[in-house]
This record gives sequence, C-alpha cells and structure tokens, in this order.
Amino acid sequence: MGKTAATNIPYIKNMKNIPEISVGILTDVEIRFRLNAPYRLSGTEEVFSGEGKATISDDGKISVFFNSSLEEAANRTFPIEVNNTETIEFEPVESENADFDLYNVVIGLQFHWERKENQRFKGALRFVYDSSSLIAVNILSIEDYLVSVISSEMSATSSPEFLKAHAVISRGWLLAQKEKASGLHQSGSAYNSVTETPDEYCCWYDREDHKLFDVCADDHCQRYQGITKAYTKTSEEAVSTTAGEVMTYHGTICDTRFYKCCGGVTEKFENNWEPVVHPYLTRVEDCEAGADHNAPDLTNEEEAERWIRSAPPSFCNTNDKEILSQVLNDYDQETTTFYRWKVTLTQEQISDLIRRKTGRDFGDIIDLIPVERGCSGRIMRLKIIGTKKIFIIGKELFIRKALSESHLYSSAFIVEKAYMTEKGSLITDKTSDTGNLPSVFTLTGAGWGHGSGLCQIGAAVMGEKGYSYKEILSHYFKGAVLEKIY
Repeated sequence: MGKTAATNIPYIKNMKNIPEISVGILTDVEIRFRLNAPYRLSGTEEVFSGEGKATISDDGKISVFFNSSLEEAANRTFPIEVNNTETIEFEPVESENADFDLYNVVIGLQFHWERKENQRFKGALRFVYDSSSLIAVNILSIEDYLVSVISSEMSATSSPEFLKAHAVISRGWLLAQKEKASGLHQSGSAYNSVTETPDEYCCWYDREDHKLFDVCADDHCQRYQGITKAYTKTSEEAVSTTAGEVMTYHGTICDTRFYKCCGGVTEKFENNWEPVVHPYLTRVEDCEAGADHNAPDLTNEEEAERWIRSAPPSFCNTNDKEILSQVLNDYDQETTTFYRWKVTLTQEQISDLIRRKTGRDFGDIIDLIPVERGCSGRIMRLKIIGTKKIFIIGKELFIRKALSESHLYSSAFIVEKAYMTEKGSLITDKTSDTGNLPSVFTLTGAGWGHGSGLCQIGAAVMGEKGYSYKEILSHYFKGAVLEKIY
C-alpha cells in the first residue's frame, strides 16, 4: 500500500502501517501560502514559517519566497529563495501542532457552484512542477485525510452511522485506486479511457488522469478541503471507529464509489467506466428490503421514460430539509431538485453547447436519441442528429458535459422537443406550420451523479432511519464484506 504515516487523530495515534497519501490541492502559475508553524525544507536543516509564494522561474525551476506578509511580499524583493527542478517539500517540525494555509483554492471545478476559498491543511506541503504550471500537494496519513473528506463530502453533523459508512467507502476507494495505479505501473501498459470510430466517440473520466499525486481534492476524486471543514468530534469518531476498515470482494479491496442521488436504482460500474465487471457495483433498488418497489427494466426506452416521469418511493426520494442539510454543504443546497429534475435549452443554446463541448460542429440540432441505457436508466450512448453531422457520444459523464455549461445532474434523462409555429407558439408535434428544427429541448431527468455504488442521500436517510453503517454498506455493495486491513 505504499508509505506509512503517523496520524494526528487521538483515537488512532498508536496504530501502525497507516498508509500515506498525496493529494493535489491547487494548480496555478503562482501559489500563495502560509506556514503556521516551523516547517523544514526536505533534505536540509533549513526551517521556514510565515507567508510565502511559490512560482515557476524562467529556467523551469520552482522558486519559493518567504516574507512577513503577502502585502509586503507583493511590493518588495523577497529575502529567501529556494530553487528546484522538480519538487520542493516542506515537512512540519512538530506534526501535532503544525498546519499551513493555501489561498484561493478552487472548489467545485467546472460545476455550477465553482468558487475560491482559503483552506488550512495538516501534514507536509509539496510543490510539483508540471509543464507550465505549479501544483500544491498535501502529504498526510489516509486517516487524517478521511476526517476531512467525510466532512467535505457532506456535513459533519450527519448521522454517525452515515459518517462511518462514508469513512469506510472513502478509504476503500482510495486504496483501490492506489492498487490499480501500482498494477498499471508494474505492467507497463498505457491506460486508455477513449474508444473512437468514424461514427462514435466514447470516453470516461477517472483518477488515472493524475500522475503526480494520488488523488485531487475536488469532485473528480473526493472532496477534500483540509481542516477547514474537518475535525469535529463526530467526524473523528467515525474515522477512528472504522480505522483500517474497507469493503472487500474475494480478498480484493472494493472500488467503493459514491455520488449524491441514484434516482431510485443504482448503476453498474462497467456502464460508467472501463469495461470491467465489479459484481458488488451492480443494480440495487434503493428501498427497504422486501418493499414493493418493482422498478422496471430501465434499459428499455419506454420503461425508462415512464420511470423517469414518475417519482417512486426510494430512500433518496426525500425533501426532508433537516436530513438534506446534514448531507449537503451550503453550495450543494443550491441544488434544490435532484431526485427528478428538468432542464430547458433553446436551439441556439444546445447547438452551441454541443459544438463547444464535443469539439464537433453538428450545425443545428434536430434530435437527441438514446442508443443505449444502463440498468439505472442512465444513457451510456447518445446519438446526436444535426443538420451537418450525425454522431454518437458516451459515456455518461461526457454526455452530461456536452449538454451543460458544467454537468447535467445525471445522464438518466428523456428528451422532449418543442417547435415554434408561425404564430409564435410552441407545440410538441412537428407540422408543416413549424419547419423541421426544434426550437426548444427539454431534458427531464432522474438522480444526481453517476449512480454506481453508495447513494449519499439514500445512505443519509438510512442512517436517520436507524440502519447501522454495516447495513448501509451491505445494501449498496452486494456480496462485499467488511474487513479490517490494518
């Protein structure tokens, strides 16, 4: 599992063999930070603290400057400079009482809630040079990381059992990714996430994008916002109670994925990412065992349409503001609909979006036709019919990106078209009075996220209903078992 690290969590400080991880926090040409305690420059006896700035010099080296304040730093020559061709790392002299700040960290990258905030972190600070940019990387123990993750992914005031379940899956997902990356490195084989033909482009997005650190700090991997959102007693206890626990399947650590809301039924792994079957990431009806849920075959277009137009009872079908406030951070609560939702796009909007997001000019859009749906009703392959081009795109996240400035909530949607009459009214049936081009496309959808694995809102409801974290995990990861690995 790689390097081991000490942790600052009181309950598990004496545990051995806790893995160390690296988290990419911020990428920019210039990064401002503050060391709030003495930090040693790795490989030397030099100790620094206070306000700092890291930049890339003209000769391709990393330059780090220190001064007493950012205001002074912006207006004078810096007294201390350290150069390195690849990385610079600052390690806390006393890890228990040390932390550092990073300024203007981007959160919600490319989502509708994207913004910047200052964040504080435990552990070491590493600067890595990557082409024309600089990356700030946090090095820390996985258990310290998890306290922040379960407080960043949702509110630390969530039910204890939900927080425990999330600690287990966040730990397992990360360790599974590290094992996968190690296997790919040892095999020497290149990871390919794209399939392309003259008529179709299909891709998926995963953490294999990251080469210089284990995971990023945003929704692409797992939300990690340092101790800015962490270290409540409840979140610490959730991590310490489950320390070293992961879900396994036939002796292998499970790739325990999660997302906001399944919309009633969860999705198979292979329908969202590479064509590898994980039996524990399969179709699950998100309701009480034995409940009269009766979800239909959502790979069938007619059944999927009826399902999406309805709002069947499910764990994640809730409007309970108290539960949602515990699950969703402030910016997540800006999304008021997620179980069933609707997006309307004009012809101008949708043709422009698809052209920009796919890099292909379809002309005006005539139709969007689902070619293949997964078991949750999510579209895996979508045919776009334009006046200039007919082409198929996939998988689910690429479809979501192509039809939104950020991301559609999910790819489980149906398409309705409306046509403008000569009198200026909209009708759903094309007639000689309307012409061939739709004026408006309405996407009616279900769920929020990719749908594979644990449904966070559903799991939060289960926690409030009195389910244990073990029962929550066994509900979403069929056939997997809970195992303590360190």
